[in-house]
Amino acid sequence: MLMKLKIVAAAAIALSTGMAFAQNAVVTIAHVGPTSGAIAHLGKDNENGAKMAVEELNAAGVTIGGQKVTIKLMTEDDAADPKQGTAVAQKLADAKVAGVVGHLNSGTTIPASRIYSEAGIPQVSPSATNPKYTRQGFKTAFRLVADDTQLGGTLGRYAVKELKGKAIAVIDDRTAYGQGVAQEFTKAVEAAGGTVVAKEFTTDKATDFNSILTTIKGKKADIVFFGGMDAVAGPMLRQMKSLGISAKFMGGDGICSTELVKLGGDAIADGQVYCAEAGGVEGSAKAGMEKFKAAFKTKFGAEVQVYAPYVYDGVKIMVAAMVKAGSSDPAKYLPVLAATNYQGVTGPIVFDEKGDIKNGALTLKTVKGGKLTDIAVIR
Repeated sequence: MLMKLKIVAAAAIALSTGMAFAQNAVVTIAHVGPTSGAIAHLGKDNENGAKMAVEELNAAGVTIGGQKVTIKLMTEDDAADPKQGTAVAQKLADAKVAGVVGHLNSGTTIPASRIYSEAGIPQVSPSATNPKYTRQGFKTAFRLVADDTQLGGTLGRYAVKELKGKAIAVIDDRTAYGQGVAQEFTKAVEAAGGTVVAKEFTTDKATDFNSILTTIKGKKADIVFFGGMDAVAGPMLRQMKSLGISAKFMGGDGICSTELVKLGGDAIADGQVYCAEAGGVEGSAKAGMEKFKAAFKTKFGAEVQVYAPYVYDGVKIMVAAMVKAGSSDPAKYLPVLAATNYQGVTGPIVFDEKGDIKNGALTLKTVKGGKLTDIAVIR
């Protein structure tokens, strides 16, 4: 009888241990982006990058602290809205996720970052470019792309020195991203000796731009810069054509997508649109990026829009930090994440003391023959 009791007790211990193992074997990483609304195509692109990384990691097998784990992806929609973004961030903090890759927009990333910081949850943004994000002193905030200072500044200098702009108009959509990149562009134009003849603004949900475009036409602008996203830029280009405005059109990474080409259609003349994507690869790294894009298209039946590779790398570096730290506890793997030295599909990833990527790249692009075409990668 005593032997039977020992066996039963041992079985109970094994069962309870097994149950505990099952619970501890799942590590949850969240992705947040706008998967509804006007830029849902960009949010879904990002989410697919996260899904691809998680599926590859689980297929290869991940061991953290001697224990085999399954990476679980929790996906949330912030609709590119700051209020919804903070609500989602609080939900993830309450759920005690191990880390967050997101958000897409600066306007949602910045307010959400405070919540993640207070919860001690590492956050890697694949695309937020407003400098403020990593200048708040949060040790949990990391950025995988160059910021607006680099992006807007590069475009401003290019407008004056390479495109020889004489009368430059600037429009922004009043979001944290749009205003930030427009301000940096304007500063760079003026520093390079260029002239800004008009400063106008719209919203990220506007569809009618005739009034501001008519004003710009009256100023005889030869370059129009738009700080905003492709969902607004496409209709704006169509209205420019209908008003007979043939000015060159410039913008940051928010317009540098394959969707812009679809939305603008025949309103985009060859060599009319110039944009800069935060990030970019060159030389031997191009082969890895092309391989990623081909695998992505096979898996999802769609071309990469802009930032899926950065989300993919964001998930991979987060898990790599957990493996190296031997723990998925944010407090334990956060210092390892901060010291990341990783070769991703987007290039080498090393963070500075603020959490910004070191030596971040920019890719200047234009539209030719109905396709986005690289001009140069600048660091």
